[in-house]
Amino acid sequence: MKRRRFLQALPLTLTVAPIPALPRELGNTTGSFMRHLSETARPGKLRLLDLPRIMRDELGMHVIDLMTASLVSLEPKYLEQLRQVATDAGCVLTNLKMNQKGLDMANADETVRRQAIDTYRKTIDAAALLGVRWVRPLPGPNLPDLKLLAQSYRELIDYAGGKGIGLLIENFGWMQNDADAIPRVIQAVGPGLKAQPDTGNWSDAARYDGLAKAFPFAVSCDFKARELTADGNHAAYDLKRCFDIGWQAGFRGPWCFEHFHDDLAQLFREMGVLRDMLRRWIKDSPP
Repeated sequence: MKRRRFLQALPLTLTVAPIPALPRELGNTTGSFMRHLSETARPGKLRLLDLPRIMRDELGMHVIDLMTASLVSLEPKYLEQLRQVATDAGCVLTNLKMNQKGLDMANADETVRRQAIDTYRKTIDAAALLGVRWVRPLPGPNLPDLKLLAQSYRELIDYAGGKGIGLLIENFGWMQNDADAIPRVIQAVGPGLKAQPDTGNWSDAARYDGLAKAFPFAVSCDFKARELTADGNHAAYDLKRCFDIGWQAGFRGPWCFEHFHDDLAQLFREMGVLRDMLRRWIKDSPP
């Protein structure tokens, strides 16, 4: 039986390759630092190559979720250097968000679809050099042809699986108003696709229902927080409710913070507030 047909016949709960979980681990997404990143060392700026050490020493966290736009290059020398500084700092590069714009892997034009697949394959090659566990293609803004989308996901699952990398889907673009979108795509694709729910990307109407339906399939979470008040409160939506939905669904981590502030020092302080908050919630939650 051909491998793809065999995979389609497997139960939905199986994955292409066993990827170790990171229970109770906290981390950051590099998207949080896009306003502050610099290729070279500059006052008030941050080199991505220095982030693992800062994560360890100043935040006591060890999981880094990468985004392509935050990388200086996809050249092997740079990727291997980044992987090494992360290893030296005791950090894990967990995921690469493939955020190249203008790609459409559900396009009816086969030339356009193939361009997207080929670009993602090359990025998966880069992800393998980084040693990440997962990659995430960027969902487009418009409702896709589900059959074509599933076909493309399966191609990427086959390709990435050979490198020990899994595929993720995140509630972005066309999915943000649809609480059923993540499980519906996962059901259409079959084994090998897991979820990375983002607490902040949902519309207000879809957020909590969407999280409840996505977390049973989750292997990572973008724990996104909007503006924090001086005393650490978060008015935009209920962060504790988002956490509880994930915990009650059996998700245990990693929880990767995505948060923004124009002042880098304040951003790190607020990351510390979020870290302490989640650590307290984890400690107080049942096993």
